[in-house]
Amino acid sequence: NIHIIMPSDVASSHDQYLKNYLLTGVKKMIGTQREVTAQRKDGSTFPCVLGLSEVSKESGLICGFIRDLTSEKNLEERNENLEERNEANTHTIKVQRKGLLVAEDTILGILDASFHALFVINEEGIIQL
Repeated sequence: NIHIIMPSDVASSHDQYLKNYLLTGVKKMIGTQREVTAQRKDGSTFPCVLGLSEVSKESGLICGFIRDLTSEKNLEERNENLEERNEANTHTIKVQRKGLLVAEDTILGILDASFHALFVINEEGIIQL
């Protein structure tokens, strides 16, 4: 029974899907896969893909297959965290670069003013002290 692997709040709706199928013959979940939350024996939950397949129409036997997505979800979360850190680092670098450009302009301005204060270039282009 699906109750073995589904949290109780979700299991009842899965039971209803199966009852509707057996009454109407309309397949909504059977033959498809869906990402759901499953439950381990210890009660902890995990993300998984659940697929249902009809084994025998006469007996109403349906087989379920699950694939644990915990590793994939952990990798996705790790990638999102790395992307956020990368964006933050990129912003920091841009701010620091802008600060360096301002500092460079300031230093060049000071050097230019100092040069003009130390030297005078006359009308003939000769540097005089």
